[in-house]
Amino acid sequence: MFPAHCSPVRVLISAESFLPSVDGVTNSVLRILDRLEAEGHETLVLAPSPGPDHYRRTPVVRVPSLPLPRYRSLTVGLPHRSIEDALRTFRPDVVHLAAPAVLGAAVAVAARRRGVPAVAVFQTDLAGFATRYGAGFARPAIWSWLRWVHGQAAVTLAPSTLTAWRLERHGIGPVRLWPRGVDLDGFHPDHRSAAVREVLAPDGEALIGYVGRLAAEKRLDLLAPLQDLPDSRLVVIGDGPERDRLAAVLPRAQFLGFRRGDDLARLVASLDVFVHPGTDETFCQAVQEALASGVPVVAPASGGPVDLVEHGRNGWLWPTEDPRLLRGAVATLLADPDRRRTMGQAARRSVTHRSWAAVGDQLLAVYEEVTGAGPAPSHQRRWAA
Repeated sequence: MFPAHCSPVRVLISAESFLPSVDGVTNSVLRILDRLEAEGHETLVLAPSPGPDHYRRTPVVRVPSLPLPRYRSLTVGLPHRSIEDALRTFRPDVVHLAAPAVLGAAVAVAARRRGVPAVAVFQTDLAGFATRYGAGFARPAIWSWLRWVHGQAAVTLAPSTLTAWRLERHGIGPVRLWPRGVDLDGFHPDHRSAAVREVLAPDGEALIGYVGRLAAEKRLDLLAPLQDLPDSRLVVIGDGPERDRLAAVLPRAQFLGFRRGDDLARLVASLDVFVHPGTDETFCQAVQEALASGVPVVAPASGGPVDLVEHGRNGWLWPTEDPRLLRGAVATLLADPDRRRTMGQAARRSVTHRSWAAVGDQLLAVYEEVTGAGPAPSHQRRWAA
């Protein structure tokens, strides 16, 4: 539940990505909307076109957009007069900027002009992505732009400790730590399926799995050495621009495509080890969902996974400068079923306090603070530079 003392608020959410595109930004916005609607708050979404004009009871105002050159399936929302129209007619108490970049920048400026406080949520490592796509020269300009954009907001929320420190180092602040929630019923060890395992591992092999976008920044080439681990099968769940190339790099992997809902929950819970090789994750929701499903995780000691994976307890973190250790860590877990079982139990316990209800409480407390309706939340300290 949200804080009982909280009066209904009107929240305008600017989403840099939204349905029909499904990614980390979209998913977190959907869960926020679910909580806000359930507690009687009024919501409106501004998002790139095309797409549906409602999500449940929430109207969605679409702005013109352009597709990204290397990501034709993703679009960038452009500044448009509908932003001012939405602010004028909806009259929000607070503006929520989800991964602000282009659309979010325009909304932040318009909100500030009208005296409406904004909360910016940092979710996408644009500078890291630029490096992965051969545009590292643009990093200083990207950080300069993000510093200006986030400077329009009353506070920036970072999903992980390392991200919070990084933002402060680049002159962005004040920064508060606000993690992502997880659906503890949807992702649960009880969803482990003998039928799924029979299809994916008919000879009783252990299942190694990855879930997420198939994109360059995920570094999925590093999964190649896992294909020949004895008595195991590699499963890749997701889709993206690298799908065809990765099929050649990982010829012995099973590519299951994009999955969601109960189907995804069964697949994740049916894995024996979850692997994520990407180093640019500001949080990594897929890691959290694997932990909630009782699956030990092997992830790089970088970004969001550092807050989620307790090395040696619910999984292993490997040094990003030595990818060879990834194969060794997975091989060791595959050879020790008892250790996997113990780690899986610890994995579930490690995230039971991270429900969307709990993180929703934290978010609304921030809304109250920036609107002057409540005190600064004691659990959300400012990070020192």
